[in-house]
Amino acid sequence: MVQGVGYRFACRDQARRLGLCGWVRNCADGSVEVVAEGPSLTLAGLADWCARGPGGAVVRDCRVAHIPAGTPLKFFEIHPTTE
Repeated sequence: MVQGVGYRFACRDQARRLGLCGWVRNCADGSVEVVAEGPSLTLAGLADWCARGPGGAVVRDCRVAHIPAGTPLKFFEIHPTTE
């Protein structure tokens, strides 16, 4: 659950600093979903960041799943919350 720590914005900024493409969004259940593409080591760095989150965040669980590549992404953005 993410509330009031700016997780999506901080995640977007971190992903952009790392040169990754993809997106981040809040989910209806209070979790956050991140989809990113880029070099394996760089993605691992983002996953490590996601497990810690920005200052003030408390991350209780972080799961990583590898999914087949789809249409190449061009930048990293924030998507609307799922319903």
